[in-house]
Amino acid sequence: MPRLPLRRGQEPTSDIVGAVKLGTKTKGLTKRLEPGDIAVINHVDLDRVAAEGLVSTGVAAVVNAATSISGRYPNLGPELIVNAGIALVDAAGEEIFTDLKDGEEIRIDGGSLCRGSEVVATGERLDAAAVTELMRQAEEGMAEQLKAFAANTIEYAARERDILLGSVKVPAVETHFDGKHALVVVRGYHFKEDIDVLRPYLREYKPVLIGVDGGADALLEKGYKPDMIVGDMDSVSETALRSGAEIVVHAYRDGRAPGAERVRKLGVEPVIFPLAGTSEDIAMIIADENGAELIVAVGTHTNLVEFLDKGRSGMASTFLTRLRIGSKLVDAKGVSQLYRSRISATALILLVIAALVAVAGALAVSQVGQIYWNLLTDAIHDFFDWIGGLFE
Repeated sequence: MPRLPLRRGQEPTSDIVGAVKLGTKTKGLTKRLEPGDIAVINHVDLDRVAAEGLVSTGVAAVVNAATSISGRYPNLGPELIVNAGIALVDAAGEEIFTDLKDGEEIRIDGGSLCRGSEVVATGERLDAAAVTELMRQAEEGMAEQLKAFAANTIEYAARERDILLGSVKVPAVETHFDGKHALVVVRGYHFKEDIDVLRPYLREYKPVLIGVDGGADALLEKGYKPDMIVGDMDSVSETALRSGAEIVVHAYRDGRAPGAERVRKLGVEPVIFPLAGTSEDIAMIIADENGAELIVAVGTHTNLVEFLDKGRSGMASTFLTRLRIGSKLVDAKGVSQLYRSRISATALILLVIAALVAVAGALAVSQVGQIYWNLLTDAIHDFFDWIGGLFE
């Protein structure tokens, strides 16, 4: 969808200087970024999860070789970037990856990337007003996207009916699921916050922990060791792959599994699971097939915008997987938005102080309290007498 002329606010002109870090895979680049860096990416329709990763690194600017909002749908990534006060230079061209070297210092002047006085590349510096206008245009095109999405979903549902009919051949795994709960963590919206809210559940039920690609790193970050890692292995760290978890590589229907080579180089032999669906579908099917009593999903993708964010043109496999699992599946996605503690830190401190005062008052008026008070005062007097004796 071509861009329409924008109605802009004042164009940002402040210069930004920093070390440039380049990466065609945004989720991989975030692992190398440091505060103050200038991130150079190549990400059409910058999605929310990728933007959250960039913001968390504290970068000074994001330069996108591609178009951050193409107009296909209202992706939320660019809005998160500009609202965080991070400069966003859009559509700088793929030549930037050959014209710049990783780690060199550059200066951003408006929409231009400069090496000293030389202009290396020029893009469009997006401010909040420009992003808002592009989002409005994208929302107008959602009807066509929905029509195409529905058609693709129906078409692929017919091809992938084996998922629903239970005729998918699930490879044998060593992880024990029978009679246990399984927690499937996907790198989706609010997935880290949702894990925090689920801590009481994790302590009590001790479910089998399945990390889907980057979800494994989220579990490690929160202090949990994944029992299984499922995915194409393009966004999970070597630390997670070496954690001792069982590795299941998502392969194509024809058996090709590009992620298996990376795992084997680390001295780990993975399980290969060919399926046309998503990696999160595979994780749920494995848990279901191996007798999990309940499957709790965190960060999974369930709506049109999220699937378009993932670059998928339909959701047949997810739809069929959920039909197959049925009521055994509990979607905990967004649970952190449903419940947040309304007790402030100040209120908790005052509550503790009040409790201490109440205990002190009770001790003061009781016989036992008087005995403890006399013992305490005697101990204090003895301590000061000892100190005085040192100087004499």
